[in-house]
Amino acid sequence: MRKAFRPERKESVSRWFRGSIVVLAAAGMLGLPAMSAQRSPTIAAAANLNFALTEIARRFERDRGTHVDVVFGASGTLTRQIRDGAPFEMFLAADEAFPNQLTAAGLTRGAGAVYAVGRLVVFAPTGSPLTVDERLDGLSRLLRSGGATRFAIANPDVAPYGRAAEAALRKHGLWDAIRPRLVLGDSVAQAAQFATTGSAVGGLLAYSLVKEPALVEKGKYALIPQTDHPPLRQRMVLLKRASPVAEQFYAYMQESAARAVLTRSGYEVPQ
Repeated sequence: MRKAFRPERKESVSRWFRGSIVVLAAAGMLGLPAMSAQRSPTIAAAANLNFALTEIARRFERDRGTHVDVVFGASGTLTRQIRDGAPFEMFLAADEAFPNQLTAAGLTRGAGAVYAVGRLVVFAPTGSPLTVDERLDGLSRLLRSGGATRFAIANPDVAPYGRAAEAALRKHGLWDAIRPRLVLGDSVAQAAQFATTGSAVGGLLAYSLVKEPALVEKGKYALIPQTDHPPLRQRMVLLKRASPVAEQFYAYMQESAARAVLTRSGYEVPQ
């Protein structure tokens, strides 16, 4: 059974990574009376989208004049919550498997669409003894020397980026040696917290997270080849309860403004 390490909270931890699920509201919610205002739809989104989707939601409100609330978490955790009746209207996952499960269960409006393809990176915080490289040779050397005390990845049981990290480590023959030293985040955002605050010598993280200004000065990273793990094809689906505003946001995710944000955040965007 996998166990997740829980470090003590530090005041310097970015607000974006506090906890495994972060609720972010785009700016400018209208203060209308509850009885007369239409409630904003709640969108469930994979944690690797933390920065990109927050900006997209902000742009959507500016361009369309309507507001959405976004809840971030591990795709597997959000899938379970949707099955249990959580009032989400749209789900943007970090893979295709979890949305496909919901479609098979009759909880979605159709099969949805792939909106982005993610990338995995190996990251080392400033001052870490880990040398980053795409073949993970630096990690291998550190393991042999005993210097890899803790290494962060997302929990593979619930996070597609965690499964991709496990696959990359297995491909390079490092899984068995590093497994006792793994620090498992409940999501890839929490794994990034561990890897950037001194709780680990580094980690395998989402490219979209380490590209952001909040983290770009905190360490170094190298892209992992896409052939080292299953593709991170990220699918979105409208759920049965989707409102017209959720439908508008689903369409907006496929328009040029949203696609530009995703591309700038390190994703490949399907045609």
